[in-house]
Amino acid sequence: MEHYLDNSATTKVSELSAKKVYEMMTDNYGNPSSLHNKGMRAEDELISARKTVAKAMGVTENEVYFTSGGTEANNLAVFGTVNWLKKRGNKIVTTAIEHSSVYEAVKHLEENGFEVVYIKPGKDGEFTEESFEQVIDKNTILVSVMAVNNELGTILPIEKLKKIIESKNSPALLHCDCVQAFGKIPLKLAKAGVDLASVSGHKVHAPKGVGALYVKKNLHIKPIIFGGEQEKKLRPGTEAIPLIAGFSAAVKEFDICRNYKYVSELHSYALEKLGEIDGVVINSPEDALPYIINFSALGIRSEIMLHFLAQREIYVSSGSACAKGKPSHVLNAVGLDKNTADSVIRISFSKLNTKDDIDALTDALKEGLNTLAKR
Repeated sequence: MEHYLDNSATTKVSELSAKKVYEMMTDNYGNPSSLHNKGMRAEDELISARKTVAKAMGVTENEVYFTSGGTEANNLAVFGTVNWLKKRGNKIVTTAIEHSSVYEAVKHLEENGFEVVYIKPGKDGEFTEESFEQVIDKNTILVSVMAVNNELGTILPIEKLKKIIESKNSPALLHCDCVQAFGKIPLKLAKAGVDLASVSGHKVHAPKGVGALYVKKNLHIKPIIFGGEQEKKLRPGTEAIPLIAGFSAAVKEFDICRNYKYVSELHSYALEKLGEIDGVVINSPEDALPYIINFSALGIRSEIMLHFLAQREIYVSSGSACAKGKPSHVLNAVGLDKNTADSVIRISFSKLNTKDDIDALTDALKEGLNTLAKR
């Protein structure tokens, strides 16, 4: 029996979403830019999907632009903002635990002359308002901070950052990578003062290859792709209507409060079971998002334990799936010692998980710690 506990890497596509994708590929397959009836039907689906995703993000439909996923949305936010505001400043403020699609993007800008400040968490793994107040200034043009860290589940103080930016008389836009928060906690982006926000479909039971970027009304960030009128020229190219419609179908199934309560119960149960195993230490902060638990099975390298579990059809991660086993800049930033970092395992839940998945995991962990250490 399969026990899938890697939902922060990707989720199983819901049946309704898959059916919608199939319908759009085999029946309503027109190009939404075409002027005939087939194209107009496809455009209606695009308009409907934009409304659905916008509502879930807490913004208006004319502020949502569809992309190929979270990575493209993050890159568009970072480079689009910098290309628009670079005459007003040269400084970017972010954190040392951002997803690689932000972390590598700002590193590229740093290599090309921009000043980048990477704020590290404190010893408790948390971020303080003061750490941002100390570095945001009149030369800052972008503050990019994720809502929830994908490896540890750390929740960052997004709602306080806009006030800091304004108090410093900074021209900076506030970008938030909401990929791990979308569909799990309510998003009220406009109320929080967020200017740009990225989300992704395949983290919320929609297909891979679709995401969206919220851009606050009247902002004029620059495109990074050219050649077409689609998405108001900010993200040109024929929209992937089957994926977008599938994304919308999955979003319509959101039941954030109910799922949060259920997953919180799984989270508590998992911490209890993991706490009974000698050699297991929890790396996620106590107030982490309950959908993610990062722990170490000390003495066993991550990839060895991962494959041991996979042989028993228990699927977990050794960190960010985007890193493909490379050392994590996130774990380095939070100060994990080498032994602990080398044995990291991340489990991540969805509404489809049960306590049986956790029981299977913890039983296999005990076996693995007992047998693999002897080899």
